[in-house]
Amino acid sequence: MRLRIGTRGSTLARAQTALVAAALEGSGMSCEMVTIRTQGDQHPDRPAVSLGVGAFVREIEAALLEGRVDVAVHSAKDLPGESTDGLMLAAFMPREDPRDALVTRDGTGLRGLGPGSVVGTGSPRRRAFLLAAHPHLVVRDLRGNVDTRIRKLEAGEVDALVIAAAGLERLGLAHRAAERLDPTVMLPAVGQGAVVIQCRSDQTWLGERLSAVDHSPTRGAVEAERAFLAALGGGCQHPIAALAAADGARLRLQGAVLDPSGERIVRDQVEGDATAPAELGRRLAARLLAGGAREILAEAVR
Repeated sequence: MRLRIGTRGSTLARAQTALVAAALEGSGMSCEMVTIRTQGDQHPDRPAVSLGVGAFVREIEAALLEGRVDVAVHSAKDLPGESTDGLMLAAFMPREDPRDALVTRDGTGLRGLGPGSVVGTGSPRRRAFLLAAHPHLVVRDLRGNVDTRIRKLEAGEVDALVIAAAGLERLGLAHRAAERLDPTVMLPAVGQGAVVIQCRSDQTWLGERLSAVDHSPTRGAVEAERAFLAALGGGCQHPIAALAAADGARLRLQGAVLDPSGERIVRDQVEGDATAPAELGRRLAARLLAGGAREILAEAVR
């Protein structure tokens, strides 16, 4: 069988899909890429927040449900917390570095950016963490694929960028990272660094075939993070962050909810059985909601 893989058309998306295709072909399947433009791709100049939840996956999921593609490949961080009816996350590729990276023209790190330095990012989470740690910075909304954002940096539109380290790695641009930001400074987005393969939930036979390339430690970590996000009722338009990591049979999950200004942060962590990641995510969400996150999230939707 030749699998039609639905993917976004950006250089990064195609690089990620090529990794998936190589893994699937290594397990005996043949593949072809089918490029699909999402709302996020069609409106590159609009703030991502204005496009709503799932702006980078909705059209691909529709194509999958309609049978125009057989599987879909997504950056896990682009997926809403709640899974789409009729679809399942069949396999996770091994996770790359989940951290955020600072990119500057001359290699200056975050602490070296002086007052008034302009940092470009379209992520409310990154904006909030930047302002929380360095309120003297100016954070400017900046969208576009990685190459576009780097060109804008080189043209002097901003003094620095914050980009997922995994994206730089997959594009062969890891050398552009002036600093990889420690999670204590900037906790990553839910699922950041992970690539997921999705198929229709009624195609159990295909799900079984795809499970051959599933990386269980990545699946457990991302399932914990996604359960945390779903229990909070948030998405990429809210400053929500989480990172899970396995240590043998145990799984440790960190999470945070911030207000857009970075002035208020509710942050905590829990540890539990690695075989029950979703329960761990829900437990951490309950702790944060009780600790003030409920009020922050309520204000964000007013």
